[in-house]
Amino acid sequence: MIITIDVGNTNITVGVFQGDDIKARFRITTKMPRTSDEYGMLLINLLEQNKIKHEDILDAIIASVVPNVMHSLEGAVVKYLGIKPIIIETGIKTGIRVVTENPRQIGADRIVDAAAAYEIYGGPVLVLDFGTATTYDLVDKDGAFISGVTAPGIRISAKALWEDAAKLPEIEIRKPESILAKETITSMQAGLVYGQIGQTEYIVKRMIAEADMGPVKVVATGGLGRIIANETDVIDVYDPDLTLKGMNLIYKKQNRKSGKIS
Repeated sequence: MIITIDVGNTNITVGVFQGDDIKARFRITTKMPRTSDEYGMLLINLLEQNKIKHEDILDAIIASVVPNVMHSLEGAVVKYLGIKPIIIETGIKTGIRVVTENPRQIGADRIVDAAAAYEIYGGPVLVLDFGTATTYDLVDKDGAFISGVTAPGIRISAKALWEDAAKLPEIEIRKPESILAKETITSMQAGLVYGQIGQTEYIVKRMIAEADMGPVKVVATGGLGRIIANETDVIDVYDPDLTLKGMNLIYKKQNRKSGKIS
């Protein structure tokens, strides 16, 4: 089995794969500073809670957009799992060519999503990730990452509302029954969710029109992606495990049998 670790701005999402099957998935918050020992014990305990022996993990792969987490996290994988992990960074085989002006500025998570969407669903494909930021990444029929759009995520927008407007409360992010809100909480929910739906539909249609490459498959992922995908017909597929699947696919391209440290 291999362990895939996706370090996002809000959560660290962990998957355990046996071949193409996901045997377990769990999350750890990113924003709390931790030592390598704390990360190591968390990983061991969460694996055990999912009935997986840490000795059965033969390799590991990490994608991160949070550099200051990496020293402790990589150290934890080495110390507690006995594995030197693969880090997804410039130069690693992904199956995707980045042809933007500055390829090094494209986050590892976006490359992983693009690689997964292209390999699983074919190209051209437009990948939407509803995470801390909402990203829209376009991959052509030959597997070239040609364009990306970055917008504030729903949680960022929500946080701005209740932190910068003194009388607005912290709320649950969900779609209200109607956009015709009659009090503060549903008013905020309507603005956040329907605003995101409108943004999604406009950006998707505009990117596909300007790219002028014919029919484009639109694949969405990310924690709040399901809410949006259920409310618009511009999204063809919602795949909550797209990033983990992408990391597993990229791992296979490295042709490494084991990362165990002898």
